[in-house]
Amino acid sequence: MITSSFYPVILTEKVAMSAQFYTTYFGFDTVYEADWYVSLKLSKGKVPYELALLDASHPTIPSIYRKTVQGLILNFEVENVDEEYKRLIQEEKLPMELDIRDEAFGQRHFITSDPNGVLIDVIQIIPPSEAESAQYIEKVWSNDKDSGEA
Repeated sequence: MITSSFYPVILTEKVAMSAQFYTTYFGFDTVYEADWYVSLKLSKGKVPYELALLDASHPTIPSIYRKTVQGLILNFEVENVDEEYKRLIQEEKLPMELDIRDEAFGQRHFITSDPNGVLIDVIQIIPPSEAESAQYIEKVWSNDKDSGEA
């Protein structure tokens, strides 16, 4: 399969409120907007990302699946998680679902949530513990960012 795009679509009863949340706090721009569907794009980084919001009761969804989102986490990897924690949790007062902390598997992160209860994990990659390091197939961290070596 050759894919030209891939993005999550959140089924919600709060399309407009959710769009406002992601544009205000996470820097998405609105690409398409209707009362039942909003397409968002995040173009400020190295790679553009997309996210869509769809009214869970819309007839394009098979009737048996017309339910709001449940059990979803969106990961946002950032360069400085402490700055984002200060901005989103301390200044903007978004809900804190998991306080900021370092994980042995190689993340410093915190978790907040959107108006639909979707968890948002804001992550900075850090070196994993020696024990966890062996689990990685590909190194995604660097102790020496200037050398270009992982």
